[in-house]
Amino acid sequence: MLIAVLVVHTAVCLGLIVLILLHSGKGGGLSDMFGGGLGASAAGSTVVEKNLDRITLVLAIIFGFSSIALALLMNK
Repeated sequence: MLIAVLVVHTAVCLGLIVLILLHSGKGGGLSDMFGGGLGASAAGSTVVEKNLDRITLVLAIIFGFSSIALALLMNK
């Protein structure tokens, strides 16, 4: 059981890293420094961005539950 939760947790962590890096920059962060924010204001919120947000949210929830499960399993 511990190994299964650990594998899921690792896969979710890697997925979150990739998905967060795919998000377009919205503020004065590093992406604006390199010109990443120029097209973001003109493009608006597309269907792809909304789906990316939804998938990221689902993975974040799974990450939270798997973190709690790992903590409970390691406590035994």
